[in-house]
Amino acid sequence: MTAETSPKDRFITVYGRNPVHEVLLDEDLHVDKVVIAEGARGSGLREIQQAARRRGVVLSYASAERVKKLAGNGRQDQGVFADVVAPRMRPLEAALADDAAGLRTVLVLDGVTTPANVGMILRSATAAGVDGIVVPRKGVASLDPLVVKASAGVAFRSPILKAFTAGEAVRELKEHGFHVVGLDASGDDDLFAAHLPEPVAFVLGSETAGLTPEVARQVDTWVSIPMAAGVESLNVSAAAAVVCFELVRRSRL
Repeated sequence: MTAETSPKDRFITVYGRNPVHEVLLDEDLHVDKVVIAEGARGSGLREIQQAARRRGVVLSYASAERVKKLAGNGRQDQGVFADVVAPRMRPLEAALADDAAGLRTVLVLDGVTTPANVGMILRSATAAGVDGIVVPRKGVASLDPLVVKASAGVAFRSPILKAFTAGEAVRELKEHGFHVVGLDASGDDDLFAAHLPEPVAFVLGSETAGLTPEVARQVDTWVSIPMAAGVESLNVSAAAAVVCFELVRRSRL
C-alpha cells in the first residue's frame, strides 16, 4: 500500500521575487502555485503575475504573515513564494514501502547545515545516479533558494528522500537491510578498497562536528578517503562527490 505523502514532501518552496520569476520562466518546471502577500508592492511583482497567468499557474493572495509562515523565511520572502513540484522527492518511508528493491545506494545527510553544501551534494549525487538522498527536516539546511542555486537547479530533479531526523532515517534503513557506512579520516578501511555490500547507505556529517552520536552508533563500517600532502579532510560536498562516483566506478566493474 502506498504511504500517504504530505504536500511538504512533494514541493520545494521557492521564495523571493527573482527566484520565483526564474522558476516561472523555466518551462521544464511544474509550478503548482504562486502566493503573493496582500498589499505587496514594488518591482518584480507584475512580471511574476504575468508569467504565472501566461503559464496557467494558480495565483493567489494571502496575508503577509501567512506568506511568511508558508514560505518558511520571513526575512527574505519579499512577499511571494512558489511551490515547485519535485517529481522524484518522496518520504523515505514511502520509498521503502513501495520500491525498496529500487534503492541500492543512498546518501544520508546528518548535520549538514550550509545550504551551498546541501545543494552541491544534491547535484553530485543526482549526476552520479545515486538512488536516494535523505534530507532530514531537522538538523540539515532546508531546501530553499540557496540550496537550489548551489545545485544549479538540479535539486528539483533530485531523488530526495524526506525523514524527520538522520538518526530515524538510518534506523529505518538498517531495518530494511542497508549496510551503513560512515566517513572518517581514521576509518578502518580505504573507501576504494572496502567491501561495501548493497544496499548501502553512506552517512555524511558536518565538517566540524562529524556525525551525531545517534547516527555514529549505527554505522557498520567506517571508511576514509586517502589523503596526500598533509591534507586532513575534504569539504563535505567534495567528499560526497568522491563517494558518489566511487559507487559509479564499482557499478561498472
